[in-house]
Amino acid sequence: MVEFIFFLTYNDVTVYNAIEVFEKIKDTGIKHVGFKDVGLPKEKLIELHARMKKEGMTTFLEVVSATEEDNLRSAKMGIELGVDNLIGGIYVRQTLPLLQDTNIKYFPYIGKVVGHPCLLRGNIKEIIDDAKMVEDLGAYGIDLLAYRYDGDPEQLIKSIQRAVKIPLIIAGSINSLEKVRKMVEFDVWGFTIGSAIFDKKFVRGGTLNDQIWAVLKEIKQNTIDF
Repeated sequence: MVEFIFFLTYNDVTVYNAIEVFEKIKDTGIKHVGFKDVGLPKEKLIELHARMKKEGMTTFLEVVSATEEDNLRSAKMGIELGVDNLIGGIYVRQTLPLLQDTNIKYFPYIGKVVGHPCLLRGNIKEIIDDAKMVEDLGAYGIDLLAYRYDGDPEQLIKSIQRAVKIPLIIAGSINSLEKVRKMVEFDVWGFTIGSAIFDKKFVRGGTLNDQIWAVLKEIKQNTIDF
């Protein structure tokens, strides 16, 4: 089944009240939760991650910082926290050795990632070549900013799936149940939603819990159909 990863983030920044939000949503049935490497001080991230693990969650740290120094600092923080998955970041050759003696699964970005919130640029061939390189280097999977691409996102997803065999996480701008259904149709490993949950894109006027339930329900219903 496709995994829904709820990110306690807005516009690629961990929300200031992430601990409070997590306590509200932890019993929704969500099992995969994450946060970015920007937005909260380290001591708060330590507390947040500890609470996530206490509840049996699979955890994700997404690296959105731009510089090599900040990417590697964030990877080291992920190791210290003991996250299950490190996703994002572009400095793959430099990051992989840091994770060698850990159980952390690494899903780096591919393509030309610019700005913040992060956007994906480049032509499909360039992005495919990057995907193959990441696979050859030994990354566990890929974090693909498909819906932040300035080309055809669905063509991009299909092209990457044909080119590599490692798992694919679709990150960013999944803001409708139609796109959730597409994730099931494409049978990606997982996808992330952050801002759209806080903007209540899935259940007009509903609570945060209602948004999460709606996405989980959509996955379950369409998994049966497909």
